[in-house]
Amino acid sequence: MTTSSERPVTDLLNLTGRVALITGAAGWLGSAMSRALAEAGATVVATSREADRAAALAAGLPRPAGQKHLGLAFNPDDSDTIEPFIVSTLAQVGTLDALVNNGYSGTAPSIDTATPADFDKAYHSGVTSYFLLARAVARHLQGRRAPGSIINIASMYGVVASYPHVYDDLPVRSPPNYHALKGAVVHLTRHLAVYWAESGIRVNAISPGPFPTDKTQTNLPTFIPRLADKVPLGRIGRPEDLKGLIVLLASDASQYITGQNILVDGGWTAW
Repeated sequence: MTTSSERPVTDLLNLTGRVALITGAAGWLGSAMSRALAEAGATVVATSREADRAAALAAGLPRPAGQKHLGLAFNPDDSDTIEPFIVSTLAQVGTLDALVNNGYSGTAPSIDTATPADFDKAYHSGVTSYFLLARAVARHLQGRRAPGSIINIASMYGVVASYPHVYDDLPVRSPPNYHALKGAVVHLTRHLAVYWAESGIRVNAISPGPFPTDKTQTNLPTFIPRLADKVPLGRIGRPEDLKGLIVLLASDASQYITGQNILVDGGWTAW
């Protein structure tokens, strides 16, 4: 029997034959992570709240011979649909080896204007749905007695506070509900990791740093240097900066990594 130490790193990182489900797949970061998984050989189940966006994203991913990606409409905020969605997806693809909890639809209020409803929506979208999806996939993995990887997308703002003056005089916020929910995702990741470890299911989080969207970069050009000034590497994040890590965590190359929150922030949190 070949041990992992005898397998070349290219084999360890190869996702051929694996199936990965990613929520929010058509978004700013989701599209890059979806492409990375496909480039590594995985069959990707790409979801979006909009069916046409999911289908377009799936159709544009690299497709090795015989591989067919799926683009599916899915709203993870509707808790009652999560279990049936996983059952339906499994009926189409046969199995799931990795889950990337990435979708989010919360509001962005200021500290002064945040309401209980803002917090309820944020937690449901970014914590409750992540847990329910993770549990549904974990039950599948436990049922087939196979290892798997669950990756939750958190944020550096679940670890550190923001710099208030970065947002001065700009129509963007560092929302209190977002900070709170991302902190919850980080700790939920640790909790699930230790409970599911005996089943061979690894649970990790990725915490991106400053990754403003292209729209934000265009509409708020003065915001970008303010962010970059706080980054030791001297620039904001680009979606492709997440590609290597998402493949690592979905693959056998990370088979001894679980319960971790890995920051991809250009050094922001090292100050």
